[in-house]
Amino acid sequence: MRIFRTCRRLGIETVAVVAPDDAGSLHARSADRTVEIASYLHSEEHVRAARSAGADAIHPGYGFLAERGEFAAAVEAAGLTWVGPPPEALRLGGDKLEAKRIAREAGVPVLPDGAPEEVGFPLLVKAAAGGGGRGMRVVRTPGELDDALAAAEREAAGAFGDGTLYCERYLERPRHVEVQLLADAHGAVVAVGERDCSVQRRHQKVLEEGPAPGLDPAVRGALHEAAVAFGRAIGYRGAGTVEFVLEGGDFFFLELNARIQVEHPVTEAVSGLDLVAEQLGLAAGEKLATDSCKVEGHAVEVRLYAEDSRTFLPQTGRIERLRLPCSSPLQAPRAAVRVDAGVEEGDAVGLGYDPLIAKLVAHGRDRDDALDLLAAALSETEVEGVVTNLPFLRWLVAHPVVRAGEATTAFLTEHPPLSQPRSFRVSAVFGRPWRLNLPVPPPSAPPDVDLESHRRGPAHGESAVTAPMPGTVVRVDVAPGDRIPARLPLVVLEAMKMEIPVHSPFEGTVTAVHVAEGDQVAGGALLVELES
Repeated sequence: MRIFRTCRRLGIETVAVVAPDDAGSLHARSADRTVEIASYLHSEEHVRAARSAGADAIHPGYGFLAERGEFAAAVEAAGLTWVGPPPEALRLGGDKLEAKRIAREAGVPVLPDGAPEEVGFPLLVKAAAGGGGRGMRVVRTPGELDDALAAAEREAAGAFGDGTLYCERYLERPRHVEVQLLADAHGAVVAVGERDCSVQRRHQKVLEEGPAPGLDPAVRGALHEAAVAFGRAIGYRGAGTVEFVLEGGDFFFLELNARIQVEHPVTEAVSGLDLVAEQLGLAAGEKLATDSCKVEGHAVEVRLYAEDSRTFLPQTGRIERLRLPCSSPLQAPRAAVRVDAGVEEGDAVGLGYDPLIAKLVAHGRDRDDALDLLAAALSETEVEGVVTNLPFLRWLVAHPVVRAGEATTAFLTEHPPLSQPRSFRVSAVFGRPWRLNLPVPPPSAPPDVDLESHRRGPAHGESAVTAPMPGTVVRVDVAPGDRIPARLPLVVLEAMKMEIPVHSPFEGTVTAVHVAEGDQVAGGALLVELES
């Protein structure tokens, strides 16, 4: 939908591809033409659709095959224009291990990676071809490793068609800051500001803002230089984002997102650029119009999802009412409030795809002004018929830690969703570099959001374990008669390409299993019965 909007402004006709289970989607009925394909993950289907429609170019969006070098090569081999980086740059940047090697050689700091025993714990299991939180697991002890590897491999294979994994050091409380790049085919690479994306759940962002609050000017300059150096090192072209984690005054290369980012409207708001138009121009061989970009004001984006506000588990249903704030047209990207929506009233949110409903972006004179505008926009928003994270977003934008610009990636584990803000936070002491001079214990690892999300199950002695969300059963780990400990995974559900284990709420014996692998279940469906 976002790409269509720029194309229409530029007088470019659009063709939508649509998978069989996505035929009722808004994008399928909004393009000038629509072509059905077997799957979004099949390169040959996209090329076939483009040829049958007489298209000149393929824009891959920001999911599925957007960062696959072989897809870009297939598009170019078919005589079509690829709106993205060269295939070789995609291959180098898309392989996260290869990208880290290139970053290291370009003088960009990177986190240690390798075998689990070399990295140590806690560590992060990551999909080499992944993104958007798919195929990622935090592992704190050796006993958790095997299950984490198996789940991450299944998730990555299902979302990207590639189950390759690697392990790297995990930082407990960093900031996540990314730099927007534009690069042309003539060797020019420029940084167009940065975005702070530290507020995340399940390694997926829910609030993004730019410029990054409280960032030392020297660190900001070094980040931009590192991002540009990496872009040059891989021969980048088009729009892309280099992601970093920051701890104190140190930063480390995380990965390259060789595509348009979900949160790109933040940069558009403060720069006045249309990044999709920039992509199209760069793909056509145009030179960058500038070697620098002026940033004005502050912008904040939140993502409105069909998901539970406390557990972040995805939800399904039909949107019976949808009232979004008045959205400013793209021709005025610096306007106060902008809404990018992917659904309309009456549309259904299903199991197969990410449950993102809309993005709300506010641009103000300064950070406080932007947050105030966003809070007002959220107060106008109404969604009925499907459970959404709207209460959570309202709580988030008003939270004093967020308002102070002090959030790290551990924010949602240290401040449970919809909880009352604490007036005194011991964890804040450890949010900056510190030295232990007194007999005070170091900060404990923050609680795991995914683990906390399953503690609303039955209490001790009750027997019914139900599905916390609609999904597909991908694994059943127990059988009738099994004696099991508390917190053992009983069943693993999959929805929106994410796996969610359902744990035993207490030690007991399995008396009945009501599902099998491959079953589709509704939220609240009976999965397993136990007795203590």
